[in-house]
Amino acid sequence: MADLNPSAAIPSPLEQEVLDEYALLLANLNKLSSQLNSLADRPTAEVLDGLRMLERKTSLVCTLLKASVYSIVLQQQIYGGEEGEE
Repeated sequence: MADLNPSAAIPSPLEQEVLDEYALLLANLNKLSSQLNSLADRPTAEVLDGLRMLERKTSLVCTLLKASVYSIVLQQQIYGGEEGEE
């Protein structure tokens, strides 16, 4: 049978905290769902174009990093050779 005690209708502080966390979880899941829906609605070509642009930028950064490392290594070899000659 149902509990007819009126004090049982009022949640304890711990129960209220759990309910608040569930409400926050629900809001976050709803936000995630709307974000996923908006991504699903976008055309695949648009997403792929964005990924291609990101790939090009990443490739450029990698190339610049390699060139910088090569330059540093080359400078260290040059300066190391000059110090050895003196």
